[in-house]
Amino acid sequence: MQVEKIRDLVVNTLEDMKAFDIVTLDVRGKTAITDFFVIASGSSDRHVKSSADSVAFQAKQAGQAPIGTEGLQEGEWALIDLNGVVVHIMRPRVRDFYQLERLWDLDPSTAERVSKERGSS
Repeated sequence: MQVEKIRDLVVNTLEDMKAFDIVTLDVRGKTAITDFFVIASGSSDRHVKSSADSVAFQAKQAGQAPIGTEGLQEGEWALIDLNGVVVHIMRPRVRDFYQLERLWDLDPSTAERVSKERGSS
């Protein structure tokens, strides 16, 4: 499966799960770790875990099983490694603390905000 299709599958799944403030970062040429980061917020520990479980399940159904997962038990921050796409789902306060967008997004024009901030429609 092409990395862009995996990214789109992840974003669609997160939107279906009502994750918010979804951002994709194209990090090709910045790191050998992955091609894309998808970063999203969840409203509670349970929401983070269920969103991560859903992403992992949908990716596996599409033939792209995760090569690793982290944080699924705790719920503050979950990571799903789909090889070419690494997904971070966090509680807002955790996301504010780590600021992954600022860490990886050296050129702000490369960040694609997929969903609006929670509460703004």
